[in-house]
Amino acid sequence: MPNTLMHCPLFMWSIEQHGPLPKCKEGILIAGLPGIGNVGKMTVDFILEQIKAKKLCTFFSYSLPASVLVNEQHMVDLPNIALYHKKGNYRCKDLFILAGDAQPAEEHASYQLVEKILEIGEKVGVKEVITLGGIGLGNLPQAPKIYCTGNCKAIIDRYASPMINRELYGVVGPIIGTTGLLLGLGKKKNIEGIALLAETLGHPMYLGIKGSKQLISVLNDSLKLNLDVSSFAKGIKDVDGELGNAAKKTSKELRKYKNALLTKETSYIG
Repeated sequence: MPNTLMHCPLFMWSIEQHGPLPKCKEGILIAGLPGIGNVGKMTVDFILEQIKAKKLCTFFSYSLPASVLVNEQHMVDLPNIALYHKKGNYRCKDLFILAGDAQPAEEHASYQLVEKILEIGEKVGVKEVITLGGIGLGNLPQAPKIYCTGNCKAIIDRYASPMINRELYGVVGPIIGTTGLLLGLGKKKNIEGIALLAETLGHPMYLGIKGSKQLISVLNDSLKLNLDVSSFAKGIKDVDGELGNAAKKTSKELRKYKNALLTKETSYIG
């Protein structure tokens, strides 16, 4: 039976612990929850599939979307967020991976979730956080760029790579949800954090497969994960071609909508 770490009131978080928490000296937490293009989610899901990490904790809150998901057994599950662990030689460090079905709907719930994650991170020895997300563009990027930012210069220097563009100021606005808060609140706890952000089409129905593949390549190189990146790319040509054709049409519609807004006296582009 899972052990309950804590049970929170309505709109807060209940956390189930699946076995004892490990202890390590310098763990790395990689976080990729659903967001723009789902690039972060696809990336961590692929890593989890490859390294066979063990589930440590499951997070649940009434602030998650009011829906259920149909699983591979054709049954329904409530949405949840989970923390996984894999002991190994990833730059001689253990990996902790945050994955899930959704992000909290309310801002205060996002803060609460991140505080709980960092609290557990401190207990297990996490010293470094890598968050993954997307940069939504109005046009479909053929060769998505990867940008980075962080909560201290040291970690940005440590992950310096020809594959990563460090000139992010002016490219994006606020980094929302867990992708940003893990860095901001992590800084208060002296946990170094970096965000890796992949360009993708800024449309809710688009999957940023190319952007996710770029993130996988960056992490594989930086952390020596020994991932079989080619297995992620299987079938990508056909899928990406279909999505690309739909996205091109979507891009035209978005530009048309944007131009229509700009012709009005008062307009807001979000």
